[in-house]
Amino acid sequence: MKAIEIVPKVKVKNNKILSLVYTPGVSKSCLKIKENLEKVFELTNRSNSVAVLSRDYELSKKRAIFLKETRTTDAYPLVIRECSDDDLQMVIDAIMPNFMGVDTTLMKGMPYDNDEFIPTCSKGCILPESLKIDDMEPVELRSAFGGVIETEIKEVIDFRKPVAIISDGTAILGLGNIGPTAGLPVMEGKAVLFKELGDVDAMPLCLNTQDVNKIKKIALLLENSFSGINLEDIKAPECFEIEKFLIQNSRIPIFHDDQHGAAIVTLAGLYNALNLVNKSINKIKVVISGAGAAGQAIARLLLKAGVRDIIMTDILGVVYQGRNGNNPSLEAISKLTNKLNLKGTLEDAIKDADVFIGVSVGNILRPEWVETMATDPVVFALANPTPEIMPDLAKKAGAKVVATGRPDFSNQLNNSLVFPGLFDGVLNAGVRIISDDIKILAAKTIASMVTKQELDYDYIIPNPLDKSVAKNISACIIDYVRNLTTEFNKRPI
Repeated sequence: MKAIEIVPKVKVKNNKILSLVYTPGVSKSCLKIKENLEKVFELTNRSNSVAVLSRDYELSKKRAIFLKETRTTDAYPLVIRECSDDDLQMVIDAIMPNFMGVDTTLMKGMPYDNDEFIPTCSKGCILPESLKIDDMEPVELRSAFGGVIETEIKEVIDFRKPVAIISDGTAILGLGNIGPTAGLPVMEGKAVLFKELGDVDAMPLCLNTQDVNKIKKIALLLENSFSGINLEDIKAPECFEIEKFLIQNSRIPIFHDDQHGAAIVTLAGLYNALNLVNKSINKIKVVISGAGAAGQAIARLLLKAGVRDIIMTDILGVVYQGRNGNNPSLEAISKLTNKLNLKGTLEDAIKDADVFIGVSVGNILRPEWVETMATDPVVFALANPTPEIMPDLAKKAGAKVVATGRPDFSNQLNNSLVFPGLFDGVLNAGVRIISDDIKILAAKTIASMVTKQELDYDYIIPNPLDKSVAKNISACIIDYVRNLTTEFNKRPI
């Protein structure tokens, strides 16, 4: 059986290439497109990408294969539920940031091998063998390759639909609301990591709408095109509403990586950091800078894992109950954290803290504040591309263990350690809802891959390019689900 495979144009063979394809280098391509939207055709594969839309996935797949074989077009099969003409047009308009056009010939009853096609302007990838990718700048690399993903036709026995990487462009990395077109390089980079690390096909789907209700409707109308949905770079609090709605109404697994991927990899790093400084997870004080999607998810997962004392801060200062400016999600998280109802600033909150976790903005944590933390403090400065404090400054101020989200420093806490293996596991195990137990299991699996002999202040987490991480996470999830099923079947009726 033939199928469409979504593959990288660039093999991520080392951390340097990882930083070019994904963070922090990808932000440069995003900003170039933000300055000039036409650059998207040069810096992504949009110039050769077409969506094939029909009511029948197998028919869309046949059409996509036909276009690839006869036109070398990267065609992505999509299937849409029965809907009104207005909703159909809404979907077509919304998915356009990813494609040169949407092929609707199948919707008109034409055969899959009809000769009508949407022209593309791909520059191809015929590059000199002497080209050294490692020496390229991020924008130069994407320009040379015309983006970093493409499609191939492969023979398969067991076909699995791709995971959709859905974003509205409202919270792209640390760049904020730069829109879906400028955010496309990030989603392409994400698709590369899905395939390279977890052998999971993933399709970027940047939506040209920031209307929450439209995003929810579009995801459900296209649901049968995908095996799962990875929500990406959608700002809070809208991301919470979208995720909750899709979990309740969709039949496929939903995962918001900015929340739960960040939470899982943070917990994994914390397990090993606490082992190094000989502190118990239920006796530490944690301060989290950034109370958006990532910060709130990290707080909730740490509480599930046994942390009892968490204080969160944001642009308004310490988050506490009844604070002016709290939205419903902040008010809800304030009831679970800051038990003493402390008020003030990050400087006030961080005194005597054992752990600082930053998912906010660069250079917000001053060295003199680190000096006021508890003995042997742990500092996770995860803002990208600029961390809340540079590692050398944190260490000089007394931090015992320091981690960032960047590959050019030790201890990179990157979500790429999580989502490839997690999705491979839940899809193979038939999991629809990704529970907290599965998230904690994934964190413990990642942490366990650093042996006692290897564990060091500069090595608390596996390399993001270690493919065995994804394999182990996947295997642990499959075993967990199998054991749950076995125990369920053992129960007396």
